[in-house]
Amino acid sequence: SKTPRVVTYGSILKLLNQDYGYRLHSHDVKYGSGSGQQSTTGIELKEDVNSHWVVKTTEDKFVNRGEHVKCGDVIRLEHLTTKKNLHSHMFSSPLSGEQEISCYGNDGEGDSGDNWQVVCGGESWNRDLPVRFKHKDTSAYLGMSGRTFGRPISGQMEVVGYSSAQHGTKWTTAEGLFISPSEEEHLDDYAHTEL
Repeated sequence: SKTPRVVTYGSILKLLNQDYGYRLHSHDVKYGSGSGQQSTTGIELKEDVNSHWVVKTTEDKFVNRGEHVKCGDVIRLEHLTTKKNLHSHMFSSPLSGEQEISCYGNDGEGDSGDNWQVVCGGESWNRDLPVRFKHKDTSAYLGMSGRTFGRPISGQMEVVGYSSAQHGTKWTTAEGLFISPSEEEHLDDYAHTEL
């Protein structure tokens, strides 16, 4: 069987909501309600520079670039263009009154509200299978509500946190640049398993 294609630390990717077909997106537009932080939405357009996210580990843990993201790992998703982390907290989302999802921090540094657990079956986050993201601080699942905004972000979909793994909470990786482990690391791993 062919080796599963795995998401690795340091990868830059787009996340596609399996239920709605919109990509996770952010931009330098603040919410007019709730926290007033940078808004996070879903966008239908495939080609948009503001839909790229960098897969990172949390502040207290070290991983090598190219290491596999395992199911159960706690990660951060840094928005590539604004360098803020995908974030949630106990504010209400603007359209449906679910939990607000924002982007927060400076230059990739934020707080524990930026930590998300990768929920999947199997060993690692497989690029070809849907996963869920569970917010560590509040246990909410990253999702989309199906509701769309008016101006200035017309047609973009509301991104929310749900208390259960309901419709709208499944994500797959879309386009991306996936970092693979370097040859030396492979040799290292090989040495460890053999000795």
